[in-house]
Amino acid sequence: MSKPSKARLITRGERFEIAIDPERALDYKLGKPVPLSRIVLVDTIFTDIAKGMRASREKLLQHFRTDDTMKVAEVILRQGEVLLTAQQRRRLIEDKRRQIVSILCRYTVDPRTNLPHPPLRIEQALARCHFPIDPFRDAEEQARRAAEALKPILPIKMEIVKMEVLVRPEFASRTYGVVRDYATIVSEEWQTDGSWKAVVEVPAGIRASFLEKLSRVTQGSVLTKILE
Repeated sequence: MSKPSKARLITRGERFEIAIDPERALDYKLGKPVPLSRIVLVDTIFTDIAKGMRASREKLLQHFRTDDTMKVAEVILRQGEVLLTAQQRRRLIEDKRRQIVSILCRYTVDPRTNLPHPPLRIEQALARCHFPIDPFRDAEEQARRAAEALKPILPIKMEIVKMEVLVRPEFASRTYGVVRDYATIVSEEWQTDGSWKAVVEVPAGIRASFLEKLSRVTQGSVLTKILE
């Protein structure tokens, strides 16, 4: 078992803490099915673990409407903060950084060339602007904020390209899977001759590779048009 840590919740000016196994608590916060009994180490709700100060029954009823330890602990874990170990935080931040860089590479381009920036360039720019990465916040939301933060030091814009795609009947079925992997299908229709026509939205950063893949699976016969 990992070295014990704690989770805490501050509500209406009152602090409540529980003793936890940090690895299992982290798994729980990340959405994995971990029983509370394997996370909570002590069947007690504290106001200050370091000082051994326990929360009174009256305070628990006032703030949680129950004095059941596990029910209160569940609220603290779900709504509160898990104090991570330094190793956990480094690992989570690095994983989240990779996700953010991947999203930026897919959805942004250099407006001077309309080509995506290489991942290393984005990583270096994120480091230069000291962009704060939250290990628990959504990667896409952070990527949008990162794109704004990068603008003073890196020419960058987020862009979705809307395109019309027309595929001959003999390539329609295999092309459909490629389109679903690369783009969002806005609308689609089957033509009377069996051709497939769709309007799709493609992240600007992967437009070139998307078109290359389409050309390969259709033997160069695909017709595409950029829509305003």
